[in-house]
This record gives sequence, structure tokens and C-alpha cells, in this order.
Amino acid sequence: MSTEIRYPRPLRPGDTVAVTAPSAPVRPEHEARLTFVTDWLRGRGFEVILGECLIGDGITSASARARADEFNAFVRDPAVRAIAPPWGGELAIDLVDLLDHDALRADPTWVVGWSDISTLLLPLTLRSGVATMHGQNLMDAPYELPQGTAHWLDVAAMPAGASFVQGDPRVRRRGGFDDWERHPCADRMDLSEPTSWRVLAGGSRIDVSGRLIGGCLDVVCHLAGTPYGDVRRFARDHEDDGVIVYLENCEAPSLDAARMLHGRASPGGSRGHQRCSSAGPVRRNEPV
Repeated sequence: MSTEIRYPRPLRPGDTVAVTAPSAPVRPEHEARLTFVTDWLRGRGFEVILGECLIGDGITSASARARADEFNAFVRDPAVRAIAPPWGGELAIDLVDLLDHDALRADPTWVVGWSDISTLLLPLTLRSGVATMHGQNLMDAPYELPQGTAHWLDVAAMPAGASFVQGDPRVRRRGGFDDWERHPCADRMDLSEPTSWRVLAGGSRIDVSGRLIGGCLDVVCHLAGTPYGDVRRFARDHEDDGVIVYLENCEAPSLDAARMLHGRASPGGSRGHQRCSSAGPVRRNEPV
């Protein structure tokens, strides 16, 4: 495992983005949405390749081996500069011991996603030393984002050494998901629900800096104590830079989330995660 963080080269128009579903498939009723978002990507100047592990009506798009083989094939393909799964799902964990970390380290490729996709992002970064991108899954990519929030395509296109700032958007989405079967071309969210960041440690602001590592608590909690979730080792390796552990919650009820955090933070708990705390605005954000 490498202690040096490597970044894929900046994404440019003309580059190829590969679409594969390492977890849940795109159901047939959502194929029109998939067509819309891939056309949207092409409209931004990118070539798009669609994998075989993509359309279906089961829990996963294919067997674990088929999903891993396709994902690894895209990692090894020098023409593919980014891999964008359509969305998350439930069983990306099937792939954690089948990923080709050496190939990703040899030729870094952007891998982007959130929710269940963070089950792959975390071990990819921890074991290959390559930065991955916690950002919108492909089916969400055309949506306009709240002010102060950066789109992953714009971040991936930044030149080496560039920085960007994200802040409290003060609003969040009202209501649930759009009906993509009836409205496959939806690209605007109702951002009218007030919200705000809170510093749980007290005060209105704290300044922190460091390398970001983390993911969706619902799924990455199951990697703790394994070689695929050894955040403590990552923290030791990057002690001079500082480390910020970030966690999102997708579906876990609040009490379940609290128990997950206790399990990661307790002295007798898993050795895979360090204790994390809520933090205020971060001046510099790096893709993880």
C-alpha cells in the first residue's frame, strides 16, 4: 500500500467516461433517464462507454465476479479517464476483495459516486493511494446544485495543484426523488427547504485542514476492522497533513447511526476507524 496520494490527471473534453453498475442495476423503466444523462455527458464534450453490467431488475447488475471484472477492465483501459456508476445500491461490498488496486495506482482514473459506491471508494483510496471522488452518481449528474457546492465534473477538470471552496448552501432539496420514469429529463431540484451546518463541538466555526477520508456510514461501517477500511493506518501515514473523517447517512435511523459511531469510536471497538467529530466549514477540500 502506498502512502503517497496520487491524483488522476485533469478530465478534459474528449476523454472517455465509462458507465458500469458495480452495485444496483438500472431498471428497464429508467433506461430513458440513463439515455438522458449519457447524452448530457456527451453534450459536455465527453465520450461515453456503457458496460454490460448495467441494465437489470435484480438487486445487483450481475454476479460479483462479472461486476468486478468489468470495473477492473475500465480501470486498466488507458482510454477511460473516469468511471461513473449510475447510482449506489446494496451490495458493492461484494467487490472489495476483487478490485485491481495495482492497476489504479499505475494509471490513476477518476472513480466517482456516493452512497453504496463509497464501499468501493474507501478501499480504493486506502489501498491504492489514489484519490477518489465523493460526488453525485451519474443519474444525478445533470441536476443544478445549490450555490456553494461544486460539481464533480468541474472538480475533476481542475489543473493539478488547484483548490476549491465549498460552503453551507443554506438550503436543501424539498420532497423526495423525481419520478424518472415519467420525467427522465429532470435537471432541477426544488431547493427551498432551509438547512444549515452546525458545529456540534460548540461555537459557530472551527478551522480544520487535512486529507478527507470516509463515505456512507451505512455501508463503510462494515469495512471497519478489515484491510479495506483501515482508516487508522491512513491517519498514521498522513499524520503530518492531518486527516478529516467524513461520514454521510443514507438510510440508517438515527439510533442505528449512533450505535455505528459508538462501535467505531469505542476503545474496545474496531481498529479500522478513528473517532470522528463534526466540523465546520473547511477552507480547502480535496477529492477523496
